[in-house]
Amino acid sequence: MKKIKLILLSFLACGSLVASDFKSDITFNGSSSLAPVISKISSDFISEYQTWDKVNSNFTNTKINIYVSSGGSGTGIKSVVDKVSDFGMVAREVKDSEKAKMSKYQEFILAQDALTISLNKDNPYLNYYKDISTQTLQKIFSGEYKYWSDIDKRLDNKEIVVVVRDLGGGAHEVFQKSVMKDLEVKEDVIIAPSMGALVKKITENKYAIGYASFGVYNQNKDKLEALNVDGIEPSVENILNNSYFIKRPLLVIKDGDLSEQEKAFIDYIYSKKGKKSISDNGYIPVK
Repeated sequence: MKKIKLILLSFLACGSLVASDFKSDITFNGSSSLAPVISKISSDFISEYQTWDKVNSNFTNTKINIYVSSGGSGTGIKSVVDKVSDFGMVAREVKDSEKAKMSKYQEFILAQDALTISLNKDNPYLNYYKDISTQTLQKIFSGEYKYWSDIDKRLDNKEIVVVVRDLGGGAHEVFQKSVMKDLEVKEDVIIAPSMGALVKKITENKYAIGYASFGVYNQNKDKLEALNVDGIEPSVENILNNSYFIKRPLLVIKDGDLSEQEKAFIDYIYSKKGKKSISDNGYIPVK
């Protein structure tokens, strides 16, 4: 009897330790493009389960908390390196030099996105063109072309208002690498704090141009027109087959193994419901 009692006490002690060690919070930090998607999926997950034991009966009866902070892809990577968040949200490829800072790097690609060259629907450029070349984009964003009439004399002699994301963010890194190459973006551009703010600037000024993410563009198709680039339309098919080349992955990263509760949430993101949320935000979920 004494032996049985000791075993029972040991089991109870062990159970108490598991409960006290159970981490009910999951934190995400990073890409402003991905933040609304993860926030929506988190809300759905919490609404559906409320407490972790309803996700898995082996988990504790503790409230599910998932926190999502938006600060850009670079911030997301740094937050994982510095171990201040569980996951980083990234809207570009992660560099080898960044991966090297993590002892057990893992990435989970959730969707594909593209940067559309977007104009206000009232931009007179659209009266003549539905396409723009990489070379013309380089001249616009570097400042060689200052007025729309520099592109075509039939266009208004109005300043080209260039709108970009923060120069250290994932979107700008993709644009720099894909389009600008070794050329620098001119200094007198409008730097938008988010993709939503970038689109707002374009919708407010018919002489503005910027690179809106495919997801945000799809949410504002009634106000924007996305140009073909070098003859290639930014369509789902062309993004997936890589013929539209200004594109990027949307992923979450982690340094270390997934906890059981983190795995449960990642599985939920990849579920049919999670993919629908990704698609509803205008992005292309992975198969």
